[in-house]
Amino acid sequence: MKSKPVIALVGNPNSGKSSLFNQLTGLRQKVGNFPGVTVDKKSGTAFLNETTEVVVVDLPGVYSIYPKSLDEQVVTDILANPDHPDYPDVAIVVVDASNLNRNLLLFSQIQDLGVPVIMALNMLDIARQQQVEINAVRLSMQLGVPVVKINARVGEGLDRLKKAVEQQLSEPVVADKLFFDPALAGASAGLDMKGLISDVRENYRLDNNYVALQYLIQHDGFTFLDQPQRVRLDGLIDKYGFNELDFQTKETIGRYQRIGEVAREAVTNNRPLDQPTWSQRIDRILLHPFWGYAIFLTILLLIFQAIFAWAQPFVDGIDEGVTWINNTLHERLPEGPLTDLLTDGILAGIGGVVVFIPQIAFLFFLISLLEESGYMSRVMVLMDRIMRQFGLNGRSVVPLISGVACAVPAIMATRSIGSWRERLITILVTPLMSCSARLPIYTILIALVVPEKTILGFLNMQGLVMMALYLLGLAAALVAAYVFKKLVKARDKGLFIMELPTYKWPRWNHVGITVWDSVKSFVWQAGRVIVAISIVLWVLASYGPGDDMEQAENRVRHQSANIPTEQIENRVASERLEASYAGRFGKILEPAIKPLGYDWKIGIALISSFAAREVFVGTIATIYSIGSADGEDDSTVREKLATEVNPETGGPMYTPAVAFSLLVFYVFAMMCMSTIATVYRETKGWKWPLIQLGYMSVLAYVSAFLVYQLMK
Repeated sequence: MKSKPVIALVGNPNSGKSSLFNQLTGLRQKVGNFPGVTVDKKSGTAFLNETTEVVVVDLPGVYSIYPKSLDEQVVTDILANPDHPDYPDVAIVVVDASNLNRNLLLFSQIQDLGVPVIMALNMLDIARQQQVEINAVRLSMQLGVPVVKINARVGEGLDRLKKAVEQQLSEPVVADKLFFDPALAGASAGLDMKGLISDVRENYRLDNNYVALQYLIQHDGFTFLDQPQRVRLDGLIDKYGFNELDFQTKETIGRYQRIGEVAREAVTNNRPLDQPTWSQRIDRILLHPFWGYAIFLTILLLIFQAIFAWAQPFVDGIDEGVTWINNTLHERLPEGPLTDLLTDGILAGIGGVVVFIPQIAFLFFLISLLEESGYMSRVMVLMDRIMRQFGLNGRSVVPLISGVACAVPAIMATRSIGSWRERLITILVTPLMSCSARLPIYTILIALVVPEKTILGFLNMQGLVMMALYLLGLAAALVAAYVFKKLVKARDKGLFIMELPTYKWPRWNHVGITVWDSVKSFVWQAGRVIVAISIVLWVLASYGPGDDMEQAENRVRHQSANIPTEQIENRVASERLEASYAGRFGKILEPAIKPLGYDWKIGIALISSFAAREVFVGTIATIYSIGSADGEDDSTVREKLATEVNPETGGPMYTPAVAFSLLVFYVFAMMCMSTIATVYRETKGWKWPLIQLGYMSVLAYVSAFLVYQLMK
């Protein structure tokens, strides 16, 4: 039993459905999976009044209820099954008023499924700019359902919409007849559709002709039907000679005929057909074969410049704050292993990630601005021209761009790609895109070896290097895709169709929600892993087999009789760390990574970072905290790295050769265990995850080796 009424938001892509969801739910949102399906579900709570709370579910955007991908299948799978836990008490269909006819196709299908519906007529301001006026009262009379005018971007009309939902919950209003009745549509083709629909309704206890039609057409995709039920439907299809594809075509034609009649009664269009909109005028530049790419690269450059320029004061403040807290705890708490665990283990590890929150926030802030404005959709169309040369579909751009945030949801986003081969190739190359978890590694290593100076008076050199790393990942993804294009045989041909939204001013509350959710997710997910690894790492680095650590300390003190006390203590701390369990493990790994310029300390960080990339910085912070002479070292993580000495050369450990070798390694190396698990789930086996892990590991090792050998 449902504890709260469920309200489903349905609509075409770019109709404003997600904007309405954010307006209704605010920060009361969560992301999970639809029951029984590994497809992302965004849900939240909203208050219709002071006492009535409802659950709002944001269903995937679709153009019709006939799906072309896994995520689109969810919509009909829910709306045709009243027993589904997300089956709505009311469905709000968000309609783009500037393209009413196309949006009415989906609306009429949802209405015919028998779900109590409300039409949320959105983007009326854009329709007016195109000299299109819609009479909502006439539209409501024509359709027989409530029609509410809204502006989802600014929240206008929300109160009226909530009242309409209340009324539908208390006294549901459903149209008295189907927009398209399949039982009456087969006579001209010589089909006994009335008999077929009647048999389906009787066999499956249905009370709706259009739901019965969906059982016939989509039964292979419905998760709530078992195999015997599907076989019986196949038998009915054969018995009546029913052709699903032909009937879908007939249905679409019939619906658009009715839609045309409705539009003539409710819509007034005064815009000349040959007059381009202002969005179309801008697109002539932004989608230009030359200027479009030049503008996109310029925007990328500005983003990475801003990440360093704007975030640096916040980064420095947090870095110094974490150091101050660490020193204060050392002063106030009694000496002992628990204090060391808290300061040198947990706090050092978490502080190594928290310090990069400003850069993460600015990255998501700027990307959100591009999405809100409508420009990101243009990037997808623009990059489609390149993607096709490498065996990818234009829809592959969505996961690749999403990979800049996180590979896990980016790989899950490939479900919108209809072609099996193009989806698989996209999954295999998406982890090469530099995710936000790599950003802490990039920023700290770049800040160590790249001087903070400008080129041409305004281009920050550190920002240029950052952009180069992201472009290197993109180039590697395209090359890898081209190789897989030759290796993976095609089963089908993919198509890329995308509707371009009009340009809009960003909604700052939505930008804020995006940044908050992204930072919260980053900190929470990374924090849990880091706390666990920091505790384990502290134990491994603080204890060793037998009395090896004590012997190492005695040996150093015996050999350092004439050396200043501070230097002796530093050597003792370093030798004890080397004799610990962690040090011994690092020493075992050191011969394999020494050609890359890495020592055993970096080796420990490399291994631990396979849990999550951002753990690298936290691990380094923990290792160097334990390896210092005392726990009250007031230097920041960056300063500790800068002062680390290579015992063989006596010079800095983190030379440009080592730093750039590490940077290139992390551009190409497999992201984390979560990514591998996601690829396993999406490809339904271990074959492709292991191939992916293998080729990326080899690519990372060889590339890092070449960079170090050339630069050292």
